[in-house]
Amino acid sequence: MGFHLHERLAADTIHVGDLALSRVLLMNDRRFPWLILVPRREGLRDFDEVASEDKADFYLAIEQASAALRALTGAYKLNVGAIGNMVPQLHVHIVARFPADAAWPAPVWGYGVAEPYEAGALENLVAKLARELGLKSGD
Repeated sequence: MGFHLHERLAADTIHVGDLALSRVLLMNDRRFPWLILVPRREGLRDFDEVASEDKADFYLAIEQASAALRALTGAYKLNVGAIGNMVPQLHVHIVARFPADAAWPAPVWGYGVAEPYEAGALENLVAKLARELGLKSGD
């Protein structure tokens, strides 16, 4: 069985590209620069289920995505977490935070209503993220 992205993640995000193990997604909410990494393996719910041979690639993806997001946004703080109560498929959130953002200092999960990116801004950000990660956008 091949990799399938959970329908909620597919509905809420834009595909940036694929790293060695992980799909890189951008949350479609311009209030918070927010990446989501999903290992392209079926059936994973938690970190301890990642195969030993995949762990290094998964953690490297988290580091790469964090560095890319910080470089592009100048984030004051990066929030990194894997909760997965609403979406059971293993995924890691990497959110650039700023003292002036809409939810500061509270978590972004469930805060207000998402504000989608405008088309031009979205395309520009996806292209910049892909370049920063060494990807072709949409790969």
